[in-house]
Amino acid sequence: MHSRRLVGALAIAQVWCLAFLGGACARPKAKTLVEGPPLEMPAPPPHDIEANESEPPEPVLLPTEPARNTPPRARATPPAREPREADAPKPEVRKPEPATEAEAPKIEDPPKPPTTLQTTPAEAQEEVERNIRSTLARAQSDLNRIDYTRLNRDARTQYDTAKSFIRDADLAVKSKNLVYAKSLADKAATLAVQLSGK
Repeated sequence: MHSRRLVGALAIAQVWCLAFLGGACARPKAKTLVEGPPLEMPAPPPHDIEANESEPPEPVLLPTEPARNTPPRARATPPAREPREADAPKPEVRKPEPATEAEAPKIEDPPKPPTTLQTTPAEAQEEVERNIRSTLARAQSDLNRIDYTRLNRDARTQYDTAKSFIRDADLAVKSKNLVYAKSLADKAATLAVQLSGK
């Protein structure tokens, strides 16, 4: 009995599958449109253009420019000719007269060596040099008390600058350029005091 039901269910399933497949294979027909009469285009509207019967305005004349009185061009005079060497009078060349025994030739003094410019009087030069060396020693002493490794980048740059001022000032003292040496020594001392206070 159980097998009969199974066979019946299979038979029904086969019928449904065939019906479904048969419907899928059927060709659908495209609907055709019925053509109506052609459309008629309406005629364009008439263009009414009114004629302009007014007269065009008369042209206005531009004001005339006053006549220009340009003076006639003066004839250019040729530039003055510079005398050439051939045209220039030649200077007379005098031959030196032989010296007589009474006249001895003049012996010129040997040229003097140029003197160096000194802005510091010689008497005060030693005192100025002593002050510069004192300032340099004070600046060097201040820099020696500073721990270079603890300085930041800007302070290290100032430290190196002060050291270079001291070196340059010492060279300037040796070459007797005391004004420049004093300026450098003062700058080195100022930087050293600023750094030692940090």
